Amino acid sequence: MSKTDFAFHHPFRVRWSETDAQGVVFNARYLDYADIAITEYWRAVGIRQRYPDDPFEFHVKKATVTWYAPIKPDEMIEVMARTLATGRTSMTQIVEIHGANDSGADDLRAEVELVSVHVDLATHRPVPLPVWVESEFSAFDAQVKEPA
Repeated sequence: MSKTDFAFHHPFRVRWSETDAQGVVFNARYLDYADIAITEYWRAVGIRQRYPDDPFEFHVKKATVTWYAPIKPDEMIEVMARTLATGRTSMTQIVEIHGANDSGADDLRAEVELVSVHVDLATHRPVPLPVWVESEFSAFDAQVKEPA
């Protein structure tokens, strides 16, 4: 996807401790970055504020990382997220990690696709998604700005 396909963007700086002896971000950190992206994405959508009493708990069933280019220490990166699909008990979300630049040009470093299953925390078994999930995420993702 292009950066312009995402309504949600979140920049941050790579810390030295996130890199390895090769001088690039350690591979396991891509899932950390995806977690930051999804946490901030959900915060931006406002799910927990609008539905504070609804249980909304997930276990990641599948995470696929596709690497494109290295990320270096102290570099500014930008994570973006959107919901690709919702099912009866699960949702699929995509996170892209780009180098942050002033030009707004795409600089894709990695992509993380997450399949998360809505669960009952007492049993850790799948339960149906709340009825509002698809419409809330779809409405937020539709706020994509048209390029100037």
